[in-house]
Amino acid sequence: MAPVSNHGPRYLRFVPAALFVGGMLWNELDTVDYWGDPLMAAACVTAGALLSLPVTIAFGVATVLGVLALTVQDGSWGTTAGYLELLNTALAALIGVWVNRVIARHGRRLDAVRSVAEAAQSAVLPPPPSAVGPLVVAAGYQAAGTEARIGGDAYAVQRTPYGTRVLIADVRGKGLRAVRAVSVLLGSFRELAVRAEDLTALADGLERSLMREVVDSDQSDEEVRAEGFITALIGELDPGGGTLRLVNCGHPAAYLLNGGQVRTLTPAEPGLPLGMGALGGPRPQPDTWPLTAGDTLLLITDGVTEARDAGGEFYDPAKRLPDLGPLHGPQQVVDSVFADVARWTGGPRDDDMAVLAVTYPADATDVRTG
Repeated sequence: MAPVSNHGPRYLRFVPAALFVGGMLWNELDTVDYWGDPLMAAACVTAGALLSLPVTIAFGVATVLGVLALTVQDGSWGTTAGYLELLNTALAALIGVWVNRVIARHGRRLDAVRSVAEAAQSAVLPPPPSAVGPLVVAAGYQAAGTEARIGGDAYAVQRTPYGTRVLIADVRGKGLRAVRAVSVLLGSFRELAVRAEDLTALADGLERSLMREVVDSDQSDEEVRAEGFITALIGELDPGGGTLRLVNCGHPAAYLLNGGQVRTLTPAEPGLPLGMGALGGPRPQPDTWPLTAGDTLLLITDGVTEARDAGGEFYDPAKRLPDLGPLHGPQQVVDSVFADVARWTGGPRDDDMAVLAVTYPADATDVRTG
């Protein structure tokens, strides 16, 4: 049987043994007052919290036998004090088993809830197509922790008469409200991407769709602006090849990778997040960037750029990714970003991460979608 929890530092699994040994040595050195008994009782309880059921039972049995041997050694066996000592030790062992079962039952319930959350996340956020014309596509999503949370990160790739359009977005908040917003956003993107003549019109259409959803819900406009806005980055790869257009709606910048070099596509004028359009003027015009064969467009959410190391420094893809050397294909880019962020943080993160990579192959001469 597996340990109750596989999370946390591995050295914690040695704590019960250290407490047991320490308690036995203390009792051996001072067998009259049994000052080491609290350590041995703590060993039983911590074993229940950190280790598997068989090991927890083994700790309990070893503790009872150890105390029994000490009572025989000091002559208290057969006395009221000796019996009470054994009874207290057996009670601590039983508490350890009870703690183990409570945590295991909680873990099974959490696993069930997590599986439902993951199924809901997959249904709302299906993987994009692996290829759109000559373009090769990969995407990935990682939750912040092991708890059953449904995140608000989203991505999509759509074939259109205007070229290949891509979206990455981050809904502020978690839970069912975020899932609802992602569902509306992705459904609207798939419909509007093939109809909107340019990216500005597409972004405005997404804004209107989201605000219509607000009207039909119990949220006010102020609540949306305060906690329900969506940062987004919308891109378009020209059907004739060679041109990339981006509209930034308050989202982290995109990156262009080629041969180990990383270029940050900083917008000239970032726009407001979706859902906050009423606070500002017209949406900025798209930024245009040259696209060459072999380029990989990398889109991320702020779970990547806001990941911190032990010293509190934020992760910077422009600085970190060149050290990884040339990355071949979008799937390797996605996997490398996740792996490098994990190395950077060295532990749990505070936010979910979504990564979308689109590669324009070196042998491609046209990115038309047919």
